[in-house]
Amino acid sequence: MPVTEHKPVIVIKLGGSMLDQLTTSFYASFQDILKHYRCIVVHGGGPSITDLLGRLNIEGEFHEGLRKTTRETLEVVEMVLGGKVSGQITGELAKHGVKAVGVKGSETTLLRATYMNREKLDYVGKVDYVNADLLEHLLEGDYVPVVSPFGKTDDHQTVNINADVAAAAIAKAVQAEKLLFVTDVPGILVDDQVIQDTTPEEISSLIDGGIIYGGMIPKVQSAVDALSDHMQEVLIVSGEDALVEEDKIKGTSIRAKRKEKIK
Repeated sequence: MPVTEHKPVIVIKLGGSMLDQLTTSFYASFQDILKHYRCIVVHGGGPSITDLLGRLNIEGEFHEGLRKTTRETLEVVEMVLGGKVSGQITGELAKHGVKAVGVKGSETTLLRATYMNREKLDYVGKVDYVNADLLEHLLEGDYVPVVSPFGKTDDHQTVNINADVAAAAIAKAVQAEKLLFVTDVPGILVDDQVIQDTTPEEISSLIDGGIIYGGMIPKVQSAVDALSDHMQEVLIVSGEDALVEEDKIKGTSIRAKRKEKIK
């Protein structure tokens, strides 16, 4: 697309574990974000999915932090993410004066995908293509797209995409300046202390050492994969308070190279 003088884009991924804990201050801080950025939201919804699966007596299974998605499970995931969770987020944003519109990745040609590992994960996909033009049209209308992370394969099958993976792919496609992963922790923790800044090499060591584990692994791997010459910073932040403090986004900053401190 032609280069415009629009504000830069920021992609915010909302973790499912945080959706019911996001504070008024958090949603209000979107107004601060929108002063400086155009914003795209990508959301998960794991706890709500697990809850409904349990009530339906459908057994859940995970492999390396990713939910195995059978055909039966996929129906539940679509109901929860594309319905309940999308409506919850757009509704809360609207209460705080933010124009938001829910977008299901599989129904708008937004995300094209292929199967990640059919044997172990079934209907779980990885992103092959992002329709950045569609997102750009929404952003030009001053809308905040709220994306439910589904993709469509070449054989027209809907697949579940890990929200961290989807957010990273979208951020890269739209050449976002920043990508934020909003979680139930204030950042990457080592000995219960938040790492203020880190690098891909340090993250690899933390994974090898078992300090980063479980669902945090795809999150930080997606963060590292999203780094590029254009997007040099990805942040992992908490949703328990405002995103911005003194014009600075809080959390763990991941950069390809450690930022030099100004003395």
